[in-house]
Amino acid sequence: MQILHRFAGTIQQYIEQISDPDLYRPDHCPLCHAKHPLIAWGFYSRTLVDLEFDDLIPVRRYLCDICRRTVSLLPEFALPYLRFSVSIISLFLVARLLDGRTLKAAAAAASQPDMPYQRGQFWIRRFRMQAVALCGALVALTAAITAASFTSRALHM
Repeated sequence: MQILHRFAGTIQQYIEQISDPDLYRPDHCPLCHAKHPLIAWGFYSRTLVDLEFDDLIPVRRYLCDICRRTVSLLPEFALPYLRFSVSIISLFLVARLLDGRTLKAAAAAASQPDMPYQRGQFWIRRFRMQAVALCGALVALTAAITAASFTSRALHM
């Protein structure tokens, strides 16, 4: 299981801070809900592409001593199962869906000029499928915005 970890710094700061197992250790198991700190259980590496970064990052793993399952602490700038960071994807979506740029121009705006068009189409399709739920989740955090569709409303939030 992966837990998204709120981290408000650069990728380099994340890499430096994640070496301390106690810094972000969960106080209970999200799987079995046992109320005890998890055991630091090493790292796994995953690829991440960001505006100024294209390399592997370590992801901290913890083990629950009760249910014997592991939990990964994934930084929220790295989405589960996606290689590209939130900032790259958001730059592309804003350029394509709000500014109306072509797929190639939107990829260039996201600092990915050689990106295959299928990747951009996948991001757009996935975002549009989740736009209604995203608007519902963000409505409590933002002022009401009138928009022609849930897609443009979610992008403006």
